[in-house]
Amino acid sequence: MPDFGEIDPNAKPLEVFGAEVRKYRKRAGLSQDRLAEITMFSQSLIGFIERGKRTPSRNFARSCDDVLRADGELIRLWEHATRAASPRWFRGWLDVEQEAHTLHTWEPLVVPGLLQTEEYARAVIRGEPGITDEQVEKAVTARMERQEIFNRTAPPLFRAILDEGILHRPIGGRKVMRRQLERLVETIESPRIGVQVVPMALEVTTGILGGFVIAQLPGSPDTVYIQSAAHGHVSNRPEDVEAIHSRYDALRAEAQPQHASIALIREVEKLWI
Repeated sequence: MPDFGEIDPNAKPLEVFGAEVRKYRKRAGLSQDRLAEITMFSQSLIGFIERGKRTPSRNFARSCDDVLRADGELIRLWEHATRAASPRWFRGWLDVEQEAHTLHTWEPLVVPGLLQTEEYARAVIRGEPGITDEQVEKAVTARMERQEIFNRTAPPLFRAILDEGILHRPIGGRKVMRRQLERLVETIESPRIGVQVVPMALEVTTGILGGFVIAQLPGSPDTVYIQSAAHGHVSNRPEDVEAIHSRYDALRAEAQPQHASIALIREVEKLWI
């Protein structure tokens, strides 16, 4: 376990993680330069992380944990540190998302976070009023790490319904949009991921006030995450779950089949060249 006696009790999670990397590195008798050579991460990045100034990736934590023989402690600290980068109200949903065997989502405005490219996510997050560059990068890293659930031995079944307007909304510029639509098509190659699009021509108004996610968990009631302008709301109250299920079923009935949705995404993709 971390020797918190050597760490400022008021230190932020990233500072605690960095202090532990430094402690294990010195215990192993390695300089930052030597650790950089072994792990293939730059010395400057290691320096920033040890000072708590940069959010590490899972690969960084895993590599350092292996090289420095931390017995999983750096990975556990990484999980705590990156979770702290998410808003407090969202952390409860992260537990639900990790445990779910099936996720159904509807998005009327942006590509779902679990399918976003790093550049698209950065452009979306940067729109938060008053957010600093450091906070943007921490949030982007946290969002990208959430996508690791698709790399598990038993990844969740993920089904997304998108409003067609998402494909046309300029976020981050033409290059970012083109790559994001390419990513959507690529993800559908996985049998565990499905994407359907509701055409704008249908003038569907169900769900236009906000997105939502339905999480199905083994041995537990369904839980829903409902978006709002200020923050999201997580609930497993039967009345909330039933209302969201009804909306999802109505939207799925209007959505194009997946093969037609892929064709539509590819057509719009050409507009971003």
